[in-house]
Amino acid sequence: MEKKDLDWANLGFGYIKTDKRYVSNYKNGAWDDGALVDDANIVLNECAGVFQYAQTVFEGLKAYTTEDGHIVCFRPDLNASRLADSARRLEMPVFPEDRFVDAIVELVKANAAYVPPYGSGATLYVRPYMMGTNPVIGVKPADEYQFRAFVTPVGPYFKGGAKPLTIRVSDFDRAAPNGTGMIKAGLNYAMSLHAIVTAHADGYDENMYLDPKTRTKVEETGGANFIFITKDGKFVTPKSDSILPSITRRSLMYVAEHYLGMEVEHREVYFDELKDFAEAGLCGTAAVISPVGKIVDHGKEICFPSGMTEMGPVIKKLYDTLTGIQMGRIEAPEGWIKTIC
Repeated sequence: MEKKDLDWANLGFGYIKTDKRYVSNYKNGAWDDGALVDDANIVLNECAGVFQYAQTVFEGLKAYTTEDGHIVCFRPDLNASRLADSARRLEMPVFPEDRFVDAIVELVKANAAYVPPYGSGATLYVRPYMMGTNPVIGVKPADEYQFRAFVTPVGPYFKGGAKPLTIRVSDFDRAAPNGTGMIKAGLNYAMSLHAIVTAHADGYDENMYLDPKTRTKVEETGGANFIFITKDGKFVTPKSDSILPSITRRSLMYVAEHYLGMEVEHREVYFDELKDFAEAGLCGTAAVISPVGKIVDHGKEICFPSGMTEMGPVIKKLYDTLTGIQMGRIEAPEGWIKTIC
């Protein structure tokens, strides 16, 4: 298929309208068959549940062109499962997981001309989401819902390479104890906007949120999980019921153990431990891994030995291995790669 005439090497990380998007509606207790549509606009009643009580959940994944020329997605079954968990928590009907994967395949295939070529540094970002659509004025779940998914070609999250970030410890809590921190709900991200805007205004790249109950343990940032490397080469990542279960983080845990032979610890990480780690990073779909060079706690700096100029050596190996799997340069574990065409 002939590709669109885009400057692939200079794409930003933003929205570009593509030809097709997928839509399925839930009404009278059942999902319809769903279809690809041309119209990128949504018309809803002013009293729709999504507007009144934020009944909306979403996912994010990518499609790639591999070294051998195939278009693939990375572990979409896990996105399907996580969206189902998010929907249950917000009293929304689950979009069937097999249909989720089929919809992504259909959508990416229909927009194959927008999948960036191999080696361009760009990818096709896929955004599935669900929302309550019928009028709701009393505080209760909606009765009707819409599942949608669109795609947009995006460039690297960090232009010019991933320089280590400077992160501050936030005075805000990302999630309440026993709240919704473990699901991918729009309301969680709305909560983080003020914190990230003020962090940027103060010269920081991101926020570190501590556990909301004791504020002694590391949780995550507004949109990524933390990973740490100990001075003796262990892979450590925080464990908490209010952390979003990142698909990238879970994949990196497997890569660390089974590809790089590292000892992996998924456990509570106390803030007091940070000074003892050799490397730190944030992981997520957008950038895969973003190195962290420094964490600032109300003026007190914790500087990692890996420095502020480039990725630490272990995190670089993790990044190269996982992206090599995604792009087809390294053999993937069974079931990780979904071939589209």
